[in-house]
Amino acid sequence: MRAVVLLSGGLDSATVLAIARSEGRECLALSFVYGQRHEIELRAAERVAAAMDVLQHVIYPIDLRLFGGSALTSDIDVPKDAVGAAGIPITYVPARNTVFLAIALAFAETHDAAEIWLGVNAVDYSGYPDCRPEFIAAFQDVINRGTRSGVEHGESRIVTPLIELTKADIIRRGVALGVDYAMTHSCYDPDSQGRACGHCDSCLIRKTGFEDAGVPDPTVYVT
Repeated sequence: MRAVVLLSGGLDSATVLAIARSEGRECLALSFVYGQRHEIELRAAERVAAAMDVLQHVIYPIDLRLFGGSALTSDIDVPKDAVGAAGIPITYVPARNTVFLAIALAFAETHDAAEIWLGVNAVDYSGYPDCRPEFIAAFQDVINRGTRSGVEHGESRIVTPLIELTKADIIRRGVALGVDYAMTHSCYDPDSQGRACGHCDSCLIRKTGFEDAGVPDPTVYVT
């Protein structure tokens, strides 16, 4: 079976790609240049895609800076040491996963891919509303009702193997599949050398995940 895998270059998406391959999927990887603060994660996505021998890796340009509204797409400081703060954090990018899934769906339909895999997680995460099971179920309903693949074949099916796992469980799963996490990048606010800040939500969740998993963290941090 052929699958489209959304590949950000981060820990979660690399693990999802490894799981998809381990389950016999022929994988097409899809990454986005969306106006994010840096493109270090895209270089990581290229490394992961090459290491896991995907059929095709597409990097799709879309400029969400036109809308802004997020610390990842506007000149807004990335919050530090704020994991667990009340409310949806300013690093939430409005409708990002909705946009990404819509494009992934078009890619899947035109390349005969029966599935779309992505690494959303609703356990160890920053509280983004488009990472929850309710959102995935709603978008699956959009596919079923509004696309040829959904109406005629019951495809494309969204697969979210990490959605109810802890970060430590995700890391253990990836290590068991041979994922080299040194290839990945998670930091929202790296320095000019690509070193992770160590204090944004993504860094803190990643750090804790490696600690809880009992796996050495290969990330190079500024501090």
